[in-house]
Amino acid sequence: MTSLSFRHLNSDWNADPNAPSLQATVAGDALELRFLLNAQAHEAEDGETATLRFEGCCRWRWDATNDHAWFAGQGRFSGQAPSWGEFYEITPVEPRADALDWEIIAPDTSEARHFLFYFRDETIECLAAGWSLQRSAPGSAKAESGLQRRFSWLAPGRWRKRP
Repeated sequence: MTSLSFRHLNSDWNADPNAPSLQATVAGDALELRFLLNAQAHEAEDGETATLRFEGCCRWRWDATNDHAWFAGQGRFSGQAPSWGEFYEITPVEPRADALDWEIIAPDTSEARHFLFYFRDETIECLAAGWSLQRSAPGSAKAESGLQRRFSWLAPGRWRKRP
């Protein structure tokens, strides 16, 4: 078994721990996650949103592992990832990735990096070339606009649109 390293990527921001209102959009080879920021523990306004964009995304998955399952040792990286509720880059790229149900966006590339974000009631993983974060103040046009496609997890490989 390969020893994995988890690099913490969100030291000065995070998703709301109670109701992040997570939404996902796929456009071409980009994955965007939009969520409410945690205004209690970090410098953020109430209702401020963030859009986490993964460029050159090859594949991604939305897993229903929540904090209770993770602490019970049932999550994919339970006992390996340093803590719940954080955003990480995993190195090396996890070798069992091909054994899981992924939403394939584009062919895998050698530049792909493995990202993992634990939200309150779900886990997002993706293989992508890189990431960026854009914040939107409450009431701004970007914060108020809906996403093109919203998904919720049903079962591996099965998605349904949210209203």
